[in-house]
Amino acid sequence: MTADSGARPRIRSYVLRAGRVGSGQARALAELGPRFVLPYQPAVLDLDAVFGRTAPRVLEIGFGMGEGLAETAAAHPGIDYIGVEVHTPGVGALLKQVGERGLDNVRVIQHDAVEVLTAMLAPSTLAGIHVFFPDPWHKKRHHKRRLIQAPLVHLLASRLAPAGYLHLATDWQDYAEQMLAVLGAEAQLENTAAAYAPRPDTRPLTKFEQRGIRLGHGVWDLVFRRR
Repeated sequence: MTADSGARPRIRSYVLRAGRVGSGQARALAELGPRFVLPYQPAVLDLDAVFGRTAPRVLEIGFGMGEGLAETAAAHPGIDYIGVEVHTPGVGALLKQVGERGLDNVRVIQHDAVEVLTAMLAPSTLAGIHVFFPDPWHKKRHHKRRLIQAPLVHLLASRLAPAGYLHLATDWQDYAEQMLAVLGAEAQLENTAAAYAPRPDTRPLTKFEQRGIRLGHGVWDLVFRRR
């Protein structure tokens, strides 16, 4: 955005960082990308046409290297998953998993999630949204850069169908507290738990998380539902 626009800076769903694309990831991008990667377009997707069926759809923002999303999609073949990730190695890694597991219920959009939500996904269409371990921006002066803030939560809630769920997870307690406060203030949402929720099976344990648990680190899940 231009400096003289006077507009508030928009929170992005990512921070660009360098990453090496391995040979297997590159092969998956070349061979499977044309089928499973949806190009960004400022027009609402016809999800039935994209997946070739009518089914519940779940969006995952920032799937990293894709292990968890691939595992979840394999365990829930009746649900269609849309993964949004900007980093090419992660997209390639997920596509490699898609090919190895023979998954047909996953599509990827390599673009900023805020723009995808705004332009490509119609209101009240998603059965669920996952945002797992977003960048905590742990220094206090950087908290304003955190993804989970009121404007985005309002947008996320608007894309959920009635009774659709928003599932967040973090391993930073102060971010969990901020998430709980922001989600609790969104009129479209209600908490499914008294505060933090037990980990649902739609969020598999990662190797990183298992190591953290062994070391005594905490993880906080929040599951809110669209009213």
